[in-house]
Amino acid sequence: MNTSYDAIVIGTGQAAPSLAKRLSGAGMSVAIVERHLFGGTCVNTGCIPTKAMVASAYVAHSARRAHEFGVTIDGNVRVDMKSVKVRKDRIADRSRARVEKLLRTLPHCEIHTGHARFTSAHEISVGDHILSAARIFINVGGRASVPSMPGLDRVPFLTNSSMMDLDTVPPHLLIVGGSYIGLEFGQMFRRFGSGVTIIEMAPRLLQRDDAEISLAVQDVLVNEGINLRWSCRAWRNAGPASSSWEPGGWA
Repeated sequence: MNTSYDAIVIGTGQAAPSLAKRLSGAGMSVAIVERHLFGGTCVNTGCIPTKAMVASAYVAHSARRAHEFGVTIDGNVRVDMKSVKVRKDRIADRSRARVEKLLRTLPHCEIHTGHARFTSAHEISVGDHILSAARIFINVGGRASVPSMPGLDRVPFLTNSSMMDLDTVPPHLLIVGGSYIGLEFGQMFRRFGSGVTIIEMAPRLLQRDDAEISLAVQDVLVNEGINLRWSCRAWRNAGPASSSWEPGGWA
């Protein structure tokens, strides 16, 4: 089936709802193509779910410090990670449903579910459908980049996306990379109760930020009991379930 539109938007991430609404409001016919979850990274594995988990971690951290504010909590503060995940999923689900409802109810707008493939400069295929338009907007997201680390192909590991599926607190979490996403997960899971080690191959954390900011963040993390190793690269040991690091290069 061949269908022509004024515009096609591929992907329903952050820019898609406002773009589609603007095009629709101008009276243009719009096709929106989404192959998986509405809302993109921010709604499903980025800003919204991670901040929901950060909020749970902050509550646990504050509860453990309650005595500093003259508040007594009898017993240990424990984190029910399954409940944390249920809350996070509920928040993300609501956001995703709102994005989908907005797009599906726009006038002059049709939703196509599937993988978009360009067949020419102004034409794409989605399953058995051929869609054409003078304007095609590419609003696709990204995937986690897995480094070519020796031995990584022989061990299970988590990315920033698969972390969202955890419903238990790891006894120890080893994070390779000391930039903002790794640090956010590191502090979060330390507050959930994990032992955390962060490895960075640069001479300091947050290499792209000012040194003063890097040092301030470092102090916060160390004070919360996070182990930091910089000027290091991780490597997979020969043992069944061990990993290590060595200054200055791959071992």
